[in-house]
Formats: sequence, structure tokens, C-alpha cells
Amino acid sequence: MVKSKSIQASSKAHTNALHRILEARHHDPFSFLGQHVIELDGHQSNAYRTFIPNASSVKLKVGKSWVDLEKTHPDGLFELSYENAITTPCLIQVTAGDQTYETHDPYSFGSSITQDELYLFGEGRLKLAYKTLGAQCMTQDKVTGVRFAVWAPNAERVSVIGSFNNWDGRIHSMRTHGSSGVWDIFIPNLTTSDTYKFEIRNRHTGHILVKTDPYGFEFEPRPGTATKISTTHYQWEDKQWLEARKKRDWLHAPFNCYEVHLGSWQRNDKGHFLTYRELAKTLVPHVAAMGYTHVELLPISEHPLNESWGYQTTGYFGVTNRFGSPDDLRFLIDAFHQANIGVILDWVPGHFPKDDWALARFDGTALYEHEDPRLGEHQDWGTYIFNYGRNEVRNFLISNAYFWLQEFHIDGLRVDAVASMLYLDYSRNPGEWLPNKFGGRENLDVIDFLKQLNIMVGEDFAGVLTIAEESTAWPMVSRPVYLGGLGFSMKWNMGWMNDTLSYIENDPVHRRYYHDKLTFGQLYAYSENFVLPFSHDEVVHGKKSLLDKMPGDSWQKFANLRLLATYQMTTPGKKLNFMGNEFGQGREWNVNTSLDWHLLSDSYTGSKWHQGIQQLHTDLNRMYKEVNALHTLDFEVQGFEWIDCHDTEQSIISYVRRGLDNSFVIIVLNFTPVLRNEYRIGVPQAGSYSEIFNSDASCYGGSNQGNGKGLHTENIAWMHHAQSLVITLPPLAGIVLKIQ
Repeated sequence: MVKSKSIQASSKAHTNALHRILEARHHDPFSFLGQHVIELDGHQSNAYRTFIPNASSVKLKVGKSWVDLEKTHPDGLFELSYENAITTPCLIQVTAGDQTYETHDPYSFGSSITQDELYLFGEGRLKLAYKTLGAQCMTQDKVTGVRFAVWAPNAERVSVIGSFNNWDGRIHSMRTHGSSGVWDIFIPNLTTSDTYKFEIRNRHTGHILVKTDPYGFEFEPRPGTATKISTTHYQWEDKQWLEARKKRDWLHAPFNCYEVHLGSWQRNDKGHFLTYRELAKTLVPHVAAMGYTHVELLPISEHPLNESWGYQTTGYFGVTNRFGSPDDLRFLIDAFHQANIGVILDWVPGHFPKDDWALARFDGTALYEHEDPRLGEHQDWGTYIFNYGRNEVRNFLISNAYFWLQEFHIDGLRVDAVASMLYLDYSRNPGEWLPNKFGGRENLDVIDFLKQLNIMVGEDFAGVLTIAEESTAWPMVSRPVYLGGLGFSMKWNMGWMNDTLSYIENDPVHRRYYHDKLTFGQLYAYSENFVLPFSHDEVVHGKKSLLDKMPGDSWQKFANLRLLATYQMTTPGKKLNFMGNEFGQGREWNVNTSLDWHLLSDSYTGSKWHQGIQQLHTDLNRMYKEVNALHTLDFEVQGFEWIDCHDTEQSIISYVRRGLDNSFVIIVLNFTPVLRNEYRIGVPQAGSYSEIFNSDASCYGGSNQGNGKGLHTENIAWMHHAQSLVITLPPLAGIVLKIQ
């Protein structure tokens, strides 16, 4: 039996709280709305309150009966007092206009966020923060709904606004968790068709901001920026791959990566993006047929601008919907794994864009970034730099890495722009940067963050790789943290890439003056675990395509390109090539169009040249995987030996590659268009040799000069070896010899 009494304006506290609710300024609406014990007429009583603008009437379910609430304010406050407490969560019936519906009152649910979660988040050690923050579909008190949580420590009030409440910030104001800065609310009966944002009122200025969820899993299509409620129902079929990954000896295994931008690899007949599931039917077979071991995806987290290539991320936990849903992406990754291809994700923890609806000045203050622009702004890219010294920010990034590895079975993270993170004076003039506490230029917070990241990956994801795009001589990037390194698995060798391209862009007649660019890299080749990249950065912004960088006429351009690929694939270090390199695309990469696949069509004049490049890459990839000597000692000095690095006049280099099984192959590269007959090289072992690869073969578009299998050593000492061979060295070509 409910005995109702009027409680309108029953106290000054009631009036003040009501005004703050009406003005959407209440920092703790749960202290006023929902069910509470109050003093009424000198006695303790129970009160229930709900605020529903535009409602004409509200009823509360008590036992088996519906009891009318009193509308105590015309803007939508409904109240009821009664003697005995009502079982929560409270079920109410709302009439608004010509609609009547039932729902559980969000303000009758307690918080399901634990103190342990809040503590670990504040310490920067909540690896599963993406399961605490954001929008979590769950069942609470036997009611299904979504728990929203967000970190906004400088907010006076935070609300969830969305398609389910007419984007009205007064309706679903959130609960504060004190000094943690975390706010949450559980809202029943939402679906995956609902979209939402957070409305934040800054406590210092009173300014109201509308922000997307930093931990949002999915977003509405552009140009919209709202977050979608998201769940997954995907059933993975890659258990065998994951188990094998744990045991893989990646240090001594082949690693040959195909770098891909999904939006411009290939498009359909109408010029539209292929979906993740369509790419599973096209991209996966292509990568498998070419013989790559891994694919690297340019950033696929949500971003507004195509031309940023994904590197200006606004939704770190959100899969870009350009190509489909998160489960569609899982399907693509699963397809790669079932084809025995690993998936590396290009990850961008170095900076984020200034879009006012995303992370920038999130709660009205410099929350994720530094306040001081000398620390918090990236001048080259017009972006903000994360505040790595703040535990919650570091937790955001660590949790994001964990999210991609755990929820999407990613096999490695290629960390973008590490050099820009490590140096406080990166791309800054004197006076534009602040030194660290020791007066140095090293960003100590970044060092700690990167070590924490790599330790986490190593402990929780056996066999997963982390790869640094680091362009300086920072020491021990790819050495373990316990030895004083940063802990990355591998590092891009930007010096090798720059020297090699600088060398080969010269006309062959001048290459003898730059011979050291081919040989200098061996002085530091084993100081890190290097990847040799020809990436997207080398084929845009006026740098020309790899093919167009090559000097000479058409024949020489393609011959040089074949030689360049041969050099890359036989030199110590793991490999990476950007899409289009594998068939010699002639123009620069354009993010807004498909690759020029028509170059491979028989109907295209000159297709044989491009078909030859593609066949060359296929054969090189296969040889790299199958020949132990070409990959097992990529990172160790005993895997390489010069035969001759001094033949500058003829622009020829020759070297031995050795494997863990004591096998070896001999590589000889001729960087001039001159056919060298009877060229003598020293060899480490007497016997008969065969030519197992020749980039001048006719099937690749070459002149078909070579050696076959009829090579026998002579007892003539040469180049510090007791035995030697006399070979035919094709023009602008490389050959690989193996003892029979």
C-alpha cells in the first residue's frame, strides 16, 4: 500500500537540487533522482523522483499496481513519497504525446564499475579499460541495457545524449566517481541502432561541449560523428593460427610484409570501396598468391579525412565503417589467418587531430594532450601530442593496443612516428621546446610508455610483434627492456631505404661515385632487428613511384626496378613493400583511386613489363621463404659476408648469405647496363653451382643472359677465398647462386 504525500519544494536543498537538474548542472544527479529517504513533515519517508521532459504523466510500478506520480514541475519533474521502500530497479510507465511506453529508471541502478577498476585506471594499469569505459552492452539487475562511462575529471556535469533521448543533455546526466574523474550511467533497453555522444559541461567556464566517445567501438557514417552502440557475435576460426603464433621463432623466420591501404588497393566498377568481406575474397588470395608472409594495414581506426590515410585518428577503438562493421573486419583478419598470413596494424599513438568533437580539449581542458604547446602540439602535422606522463592517458593507449590484439587477433603493431615521440625538440627550433628534468631532449614519459607497451605485448600476447618506425640513431630500439632497450621486436631501417633509393636514382654511369651508399649499411646492420621498407611514404607527394624513380629508358627502368627488388630481398633484414610495388605501378599512389590493375591486362600495351615485375616478386618471395640462408640469420652478423664490396668502377657488389643450417647462397648484383662476361668471384666452398635466380630472365622481361647450372669452381684464389667461379653477369641484374 503506497500512501502518497506531496513533496514539492519540501526543502531548500530540494529546490537547489531541482534547479541544478533543470539547468543540467547537477554534478551528482543520483543523489536527487531515483529512490531516496527524505525528511517529510518531521518524519523519515521514502521518495521517488524522475525527470522526463515532455512527459505528460508517469506511473511507477509498485507490486502489481501502477501508481501515478505527481508532476511537481512543469518542465518534467515527477515525484512520489511513500512509507515502504520499493524494490529496485524501478519500472515506470511514461506517456509523452500520443505514445506510452515502459522502461526501467536509469537512476534506480547502482554502479557496476568496481573500485579496483577505478584504482587501476588511475594508476595507468587497467589493460581492459575499453571494457570499463565507453558503452558496454550488459545485463544489470536482470535488465538488459548499456552502461556508459567516460573520463572527464574537469566536468561539472556529463550526460549521455543520443537518438534515444532526443539529444537532450538534461535527461541522462551521469554519476560521478569522485577524484577518479570517471562518470557512468546504466540506460536500459537500448539497441545497436542507437547512436550517442557525451555532453560535457566544464566546471571552470561553464562551457558545454559535445564529444564522441573516446572508447567508442563503432561510429555512424561520415559526415556524422556520433558513436554507435556496438556488440560482436563473431565466431573466430583461427585457433590453429594463434596456437602456432605462440611458438613461432620470428627472429629466424621469414617476414615479408605487403603494406596496404584498404581504400585504394582496389575499388569496384563504380569506384566505391570494397568491403572487408569483399577484400577477404580478393586481397587475401592476392597476398597469398604473391607469397607474402604478412600484410600491414594502414590505420583502420575511424578517421574523418581520406587524405590523412588514417593517421589522424578520431576513434581509436572504432573500426572505420568505410568498409563495414567490426565483425566484418574480424572476418577479413580471420581469412588472412586461415591463409597463413599474419596481420600487422599501423598504429598511431604519437598524435591526434584537433577536431572539436573528438579528443581535443575533451572536457574543456587539455586532458589527453599537454596544455603547453611546446609539449602538446605537433607543428608539422597540426595535431596534438598525447600527455604520456598522465596515467589515464597512458592507460588509454595501452588499452587500445590491448584491444586490437585481443579483440581482433592482430599479429603485430607497427608504431608510427616513434622518432617524433622520443625527442622533445623533434622538428622544433630553439626556444620552441622544453627540456626534460635533466635538461635533455629525450621525452622520458614516452620512453616509459613504450617500455610499458612492449612489456605488456610480450607478457600477454606471445608471438605478437611490435615494429618501430624510428628514423634516428636512438640506441637499442629493438632490444629487450631488461637490457635497457625500448623493447620493440623490430625497427624500420630508414637509413638503408634512403641510401638505397638515393643510389639507384643515379644514372648508372655515375653510380661508381656513390658506391658507399650500398656498403655503408653493413656497418650498423646488426645493431637492431631491422626491417627494410619501401613504404607508402616513398611513392607520394612528388617523390614518384618506384618505377618512375629509376633512370633510363623503359627497358632500363624495369631492369633497375627488378634489380632493386632483388637487392632488397637478398640483403639481411626483414622485408616490407607497399602495394603497387609488386607490379611496378608507374604513377604515384593516390589515396582516392584504385591501383592501376589494368597495367597487368594483356590488352594493355606494355603489360609484359608489369607482368614480369609481378612474376619477379612472386619468385623472389618464394625463394626468400624457401631458402634458409636468406632469412634465418637476418639479424646476426654471421649470416652475411662480403665477397667483394670494392668494385666501384663496375658498380658490382657480391656477398654470401648464410643460414642456421650452415647452408649458404651467393648473390652478385650488377648496377650498370653492361653485360659482364667471365666475371670472376671468390666462393667459400669448392664444387658445382647453379643459378637459382636471375632477375634478367626473359620471363621477367629481361635479356635472358645468365649461367644455368654449369658452373664449377676453379682452384684460383680470389677475393680472400681459395676457390673462385667465372660467371656471366647480366646487365642491371642480380643473380643468386647455390652449391649443388
